[in-house]
Parts: sequence; structure tokens; C-alpha cells
Amino acid sequence: MSDLHNLSVKALATLLQTQEVSAVEVATRFLARMGGNPHNAFLDIDSEVTLAQARASDAKLADGTAGPLEGVPVAHKDVFVTRDFDTTAGSKMLSGYRSPFDATVVQRLRTAGMVTLGKLNCDEFAMGSANENSAYGPVQNPWDTARVPGGSSGGSAAAVAACLAPAATGTDTGGSIRQPASFCGITGIKPTYGRASRYGMIAYASSLDQAGPMARSAEDCALLLSAMCGGDIDRDSTSLDMPTEDFAASLNNSLEGLRIGVPKEFFGEGLHADVRTAVDGALREYEKLGAKLVPISLPRTELSIPVYYIIAPAEASSNLSRFDGVKFGHRAKDYTDLVDMYKKTRAEGFGNEVKRRIMTGAYVLSHGYYDAYYLQAQKIRRMIADDFQNAFKQCDVIAGPVAPSVAWKFGDNANDPVADYLADIFTLPASLAGLPGMSVPAGFGAGGMPVGLQLIGNYFKEAQLLNAAHRLQQATDFHLQKPAGV
Repeated sequence: MSDLHNLSVKALATLLQTQEVSAVEVATRFLARMGGNPHNAFLDIDSEVTLAQARASDAKLADGTAGPLEGVPVAHKDVFVTRDFDTTAGSKMLSGYRSPFDATVVQRLRTAGMVTLGKLNCDEFAMGSANENSAYGPVQNPWDTARVPGGSSGGSAAAVAACLAPAATGTDTGGSIRQPASFCGITGIKPTYGRASRYGMIAYASSLDQAGPMARSAEDCALLLSAMCGGDIDRDSTSLDMPTEDFAASLNNSLEGLRIGVPKEFFGEGLHADVRTAVDGALREYEKLGAKLVPISLPRTELSIPVYYIIAPAEASSNLSRFDGVKFGHRAKDYTDLVDMYKKTRAEGFGNEVKRRIMTGAYVLSHGYYDAYYLQAQKIRRMIADDFQNAFKQCDVIAGPVAPSVAWKFGDNANDPVADYLADIFTLPASLAGLPGMSVPAGFGAGGMPVGLQLIGNYFKEAQLLNAAHRLQQATDFHLQKPAGV
């Protein structure tokens, strides 16, 4: 019982299926660790709901109707709506909101048998690269509580890194799974756009948002991703009508002859030396495993930042228009008429970064600027996607850093939001192209902080990415390292 929190999803699932441990025992252990909400990772916890789900899992384990992940705990990023827990999206606008239904991702993991531990802190409406934008306070990085955990899925990354949960869900719009996974020394994968349903996932930028799992290993991520994915076209028009896939089936395939593309644009000015050293070390390990490194070019990498920060705010300005105080969410108390109520509600309910992006998006969509900004950004987005397809003619997988640096200290970028935006330069291109990408622990940099290796695959090549990540994790132990005191 004392070390259940150190076990992987795979190990916990095995113990539960053989009934060597009960789901209630596992849930009780994690709930005890969550007491006091270390690192401010959780926004809502309800032990009665969690234990009721665990008891239901034990009944299924006893009568032979258990799902593949029956009784294994999971925590959900607070942008997935849930019936049994509040959903705030890290915003005052949705304080105390309780959804009448579960998001598809939540429902599918529950169908697989997973027990919900609670809802995880995140940047408000998933807008941020540091988890400093939550209305409920920042999340602390378990490796150094004076540093950010990354964003927007910072609560998810911190919870897994601190062993408060064996796995968590996250969302990735421009790097919000990969970057916090890198900063907190865990594994996370963003699947191909459309692989996982967005139904019940509070929208930031609809053409970019995608759900994915975060855990300590590629093997664990593969198990969750297999349960999460699948067509949902009746409820999400962007969902791909594809059969479910067993992403764990090919984890142990040989990497002999695998061509790993190394983009020169990912290793230029701005990349910190400590991050480069760790990434280079991981690439050398791949060569030992039989892979071949191939130099490639992604020439429009730098353009991904202005393109993303035109398209994403434009979509956000539309998506967030529904939060007006009329049907649900925060409503201003004192107002004179309907327009005054709209203005005051949105002024009070949204934080500064969300307001900044709404205003940016409204500007680029306005008359006279749509053609000059939004339309041009969409054209360059297609060119960025074409750059990847040209690169994949020369390689099977693309590898490089997740972020230019390790996690920075709280407040370092407080007066310079553009500095946060620039930290996304290596994750944005794959998001704009809708490609799968993941972060794999690759070592440590300045201050003993984790460094992640980014792997990017072609469309629907999640199994290949997970295979490459798993083989690296068999050869190294960076994913097994834990922060002091955990």
C-alpha cells in the first residue's frame, strides 16, 4: 500500500486485474496523497465520488466484467466537463459550474474502468504557457516550487510528476501537453487532430484543440490513448471516423533503420545550451538503437508564432462569446441594462490574458483586417503543413527540443506576454499542421530541471511515435526520475 503511488498505469492495472489490490485501496492511497492539494494541482476533489467509482470497479473486477483499465485512477484537466465534479476551465467565469454530462474523453476512460480523482488546474480557458493565468492561483513545478510547471496543462503535468495521479488528461492547442510534460519530466502525447473527440472539451481554438494523455511513460500513454480515441462524428463534426487502435501493440518493435529527421531550424539561435545537450544525448541513444539521423528543414518554423497567435485568438474571440452571463456562468451583480450586464460580466469574469486574446482575435477578424491578417495566416498555415509533408519524404519521425529552455521562475515573464508566446516556437508547427507530437523525458538542464525530447510523426502515426518513445525509455531511466520528496 505504501508505494502504490509509485506504480505505473500498467503495473496498477495488472495488480487490479489479478485482485492483488482493490480499486478502493488504490483510490484511498492517492486521495491521501492529494490531501492539502500539493502544488495547487487540483481545482475540485470529491472523495465520496472517487470511492463510489472505485467500489463499482471492484464489483466489476469481482464478477469478470472489468474494463482494461478497471480501477486505475486518473485526473482530468479542468476543461473537460464532468457531471460529478465542477468544471471551471481555470476561470472565474465558470466558478462552481456543474455540467449535466461528461465529455466524451471522460466517458470513454470511465468505460475503460478508470476512477476519477478530480479536476486539475490549468491556465484560464487553456490560454497560457506557464499555468500562471489560472483564476485559482498558479500551479507549482514539483521539481522546483519556485518555477512554473508549463501550460496550459500544468496541473496535469504537476499531478503526475508529484505522483498525485498515475495519469491525467490534457489538451494541446499549441503545445499545452508537450511543454508542461517537458517542464515536469513526464511523458505526454497530442494525437493527430480529430483522433480524440472534442465533445465536452471547452473550446479555445476549435481547429487546433486536441485531447491527449499524460503519464510517466510512453507505455502508459499508449494504454490511455487507446481508450480515449475513436470516432464521435455525431457529437463532434471534427472527429475522425476511424476505428479504435491498440497503440500498445507495437511498442517493442525494433528501431533498426528508422529515419529520424533533425530540423536545423530547431537547433539555432535561442535554444539554450543545456537543452541542446540533453536532446543531443537522446539522439545519440537512438543511433545506438539502430535509427539513422537525417538532416531536414522546416523553413517556416519562425512563422508559426505569428500564424498561431492570429488564428488561435480569432477562434477564441468567437468561442468565448457564449460566456456573457445570460444562461450560465458568472453574471455581474450591478448593471443598468443588458449591454451593461454583458460588459461588466465579461470584464469581471475573464482574466487579463483571456481578454488580451479575445481583443486580438476580434481585431484580426474585423472589417479591413480579415484579409490582411487572418486569411494570410491561414495560407501560411497550409505552407507549414506542406513543409512537414516534404520532410516526411526523407524521414519517418522528426525529433528536436520541446521548448528552448527549462521551466522558468514565476514572474520572469510577468510583464512580457510575448516571451511566453516565443517559448512555444517548437511545438506550434505540429499543432498548426494537425500532426501528432509528444514529449519524452530526455535528461536534465540548468538547476536540475527536466528537459523533454519532442517527437513528431506523420498523420495517424501515433503508434510509431509511442514505439520510438518506449524504446528510448527502455534504454534510459529519465522517465523514472522523481522530484525530491516524492
